[in-house]
Amino acid sequence: MRTNWGKGALISTVLAVLLPLAVGCAPAPATSPPAKTAVRVAALKGPTGVGMVHLMQAQQGGAAANDYSFTVSESPEDVAAKVASGDVDLAAVPTNLAAALYAKTSGGVQMVAVNTLGVMYVLENGDTIHSMADLKGRTVYATGQGSNPEYVLRFLLQANGLDPDRDVTIVFKAQHDELATLAVKGDAAVALLPEPFVTTVTVKNPKVRVALDLTAEWAKAVTDGSQLMMGGVVARKDFVAKHPEALASFLTEYRASIEAAGTGVDATAALCEQFGIIPSAAVAKQALPRLGLTFLAGEEMKAGLQGYFEVLYDANPKSVGGALPDPGFYDTAK
Repeated sequence: MRTNWGKGALISTVLAVLLPLAVGCAPAPATSPPAKTAVRVAALKGPTGVGMVHLMQAQQGGAAANDYSFTVSESPEDVAAKVASGDVDLAAVPTNLAAALYAKTSGGVQMVAVNTLGVMYVLENGDTIHSMADLKGRTVYATGQGSNPEYVLRFLLQANGLDPDRDVTIVFKAQHDELATLAVKGDAAVALLPEPFVTTVTVKNPKVRVALDLTAEWAKAVTDGSQLMMGGVVARKDFVAKHPEALASFLTEYRASIEAAGTGVDATAALCEQFGIIPSAAVAKQALPRLGLTFLAGEEMKAGLQGYFEVLYDANPKSVGGALPDPGFYDTAK
């Protein structure tokens, strides 16, 4: 009996020593990766949405840092309504619409980045216009009466010593498509159009050339450091407060997406067609160099926008929501 008891005690002792060691060496239970933050993003067809396409592709392939859901719209007003109602968290919109949203939502949104400089160009069927001053005595066909294109054109004419109401005849058309058709036919010898309509016209009628780049003309005309910043991204403040890390990772990925759009022309053009940003990859490829793609945030964004907003406000206060945005509009922490 003593022998049997001794063996049992020995086995118990050995197990008491080995079991904890075995447990300690066992592989740790598998843990799931942290859940990605759901981020709802609205983009516009056309230049303002082009910088988003590589991020859209990353989301499609499961490689994005956040869990993005994208909606693409033709109407800036439709996107603005989604932001105001809380249906989206982030949106790429015209910068002056962002200012108007700030007023409409009582400060409920912030400008977090600029993505597009000016995309407006003066086209000429001929070779006589090489400066804004050369528009004296000419008829300029344009779109956007009562909105940014008119206000920017008038400002630049005045900055170059011309009276927009006396020295130049401005004829407005309702739609870009209508004006592009007139320019192709030669019925509008001088036309102010945005991309990608500029490319459409110059491809269909090689006699039409890009005479003036209004972004460059703006830079010549101002002394306040402002830029013709026409597109950007707004974020709802409630989303920013709740998910600051998600916003930071979005801005990092978005910057990379814009940089990829500027360097990988063929891939970007194909993605523009795939995601419905620009209908034709061929048109997108030729338009890309003139889309003014950029990524500006923080104080640089604020400095560039303030002077631009002042010009729009002086032309029509309603164009920026009735008042110039206060400092709370600009997310300068980036």
